[in-house]
Amino acid sequence: MARTDAVWALGAMSGTSLDGVDGAMILTDGERIFDFGHTAYRAYSEAEREVIRAALGRWPGEVGVEAAAEVVETAHAALLALFRGAELVGFHGQTLAHDPDGQGTHQAGSGAVLAEVLGLPVVWDFRSADVGMGGQGAPLAPFYHFACAKWIGAQAPLAFVNLGGVSNLTWLDPSRPAPETPGACLAFDTGPANAPVNDLMRARLGLDHDEGGALAAEGRVDAAVLDAFLTHPYFFRMPPKSLDRNDFPGLPKAVAGLSDADAAATLTAAAAASVIRGAEHFPAPVERLLVTGGGRHNRTLMAMIAQGMGCPVQPVEAVGLDGDMLEAQAFAYLAVRVARGLPTSCPATTGARVAVGGGQISRPDA
Repeated sequence: MARTDAVWALGAMSGTSLDGVDGAMILTDGERIFDFGHTAYRAYSEAEREVIRAALGRWPGEVGVEAAAEVVETAHAALLALFRGAELVGFHGQTLAHDPDGQGTHQAGSGAVLAEVLGLPVVWDFRSADVGMGGQGAPLAPFYHFACAKWIGAQAPLAFVNLGGVSNLTWLDPSRPAPETPGACLAFDTGPANAPVNDLMRARLGLDHDEGGALAAEGRVDAAVLDAFLTHPYFFRMPPKSLDRNDFPGLPKAVAGLSDADAAATLTAAAAASVIRGAEHFPAPVERLLVTGGGRHNRTLMAMIAQGMGCPVQPVEAVGLDGDMLEAQAFAYLAVRVARGLPTSCPATTGARVAVGGGQISRPDA
């Protein structure tokens, strides 16, 4: 495609950390990135966060889900209405439950509602088609990571790790022509990242997160808890594989008797260890690990990951990308791929039987 085929797409992401909604625009043809546009963030209020948190783990029709969806739609509409010049919107919604091997996957919020409010076509429900084809429905950012690797001019294999509520890794060989090409990508969730630490800080100290990893830096890692954590069956499954936010319920219980600092240190070490353990699945060594998501601001977590990796570990800002907005940009990019009939996942990223073009498109007045 020529640059004349590129469109300004607006993407939105609300992650498992439940902090708020990111919005970002990119100029793309669904294959290449040509330019980056405006970004914005809209935090959830504590009241909104509690409504969403009360619906976690629930499925359509269950108590609290409709209220959570209304909060998600209202917050997204308020943020996305601030942008100008978008031709297409990619709306991820808020994941409430994820059980790809059982009930499926559930993201609260209707793209049809947003299409009417914004007066723009909205691509949404990105994960269901992948799950329907035997995939995990996650992670979905890897195809965008591949485009980012091309944009920065990478030649050798590299990896992205997103440290959100959970962490996910994308191994890439940018010498391949497309992300769905065999050998181009391998992606999977590695384990819990920010969610357990955030929950600990909120429950014990009334804070949203461990700023900079300062509390964890004061504590001592409980080696017995960490060793037990790494015996979880998830770590012995071959990728692709994916997680829900609460798939490690034993971890918070295991640190319940520790001091605040020791508990934060141990949960942070668990997040780092899951990334390091995940890197053992890389098909080939990487020249560097680029870190996106809120966890890259946690200096203690970053230092722990760097200590266990055999390559440089850098925030994505080191190569000119925006780690706060990468996932929102990813859903803008994926929206264009859906509109153009291109795949958004493949066997090596989600375990789907074939390359899948997920997502449905809702148009205003449709």
